[in-house]
Amino acid sequence: MNRIALVVVVLAATSATLAMAQQKPEDEIRYRQSVMNVIGRAMGPMGAMAQGKAPFNAAVAQKNSALVESLMGLPWNSFGPGTDKGAPTKASPKIWQETAKFKEAAENTQKAVANLAAAARTGDEGKFKAAFAEVPKSCNGGCHDDFRLKEARN
Repeated sequence: MNRIALVVVVLAATSATLAMAQQKPEDEIRYRQSVMNVIGRAMGPMGAMAQGKAPFNAAVAQKNSALVESLMGLPWNSFGPGTDKGAPTKASPKIWQETAKFKEAAENTQKAVANLAAAARTGDEGKFKAAFAEVPKSCNGGCHDDFRLKEARN
C-alpha cells in the first residue's frame, strides 16, 4: 500500500511540474500581474487606515491582510526562466540577473505581510499601523525600487 501511495505522490508531483513547464511565458506574466493587482487592491484600504485617511476597521484590516498573506506566496514561481519576455511587463531584467537578491526581497516581503496579518488579527490599531509601515519598506524598498521598471517593456 505504501508503494502505491508513493507512486501516486510522485506522479502527481511530476504532472504538476510538467504542467508548470508547459505554461507560456505570456501566461506566467499575466498570472503574476493579476496576483499583484489583487494584492495592490487589498493593500489600498489598509494603507488608508494606516495613514489616518480612513478610520481603523479591524474587520477590514483582518480580511485584507489575510488575503494579502495568502496571495503573497503565489507570484514568485511565475518569474522563472523565459518569463522575462512575451507580454508587456514592468519586471526588470535584474530579476533574472540577480536571482538570489530577488528571492531574498520576495521572502522579506512575505515575512512583512505575515507580520501584518498577525498584527491585524489582534485588532489593535497601533500594532496594525506599526506592522503596516514595514510592508511598503519591503515591497517598495526591496522589490519595486530594485526590480520593477517605471515603464512596461515587451
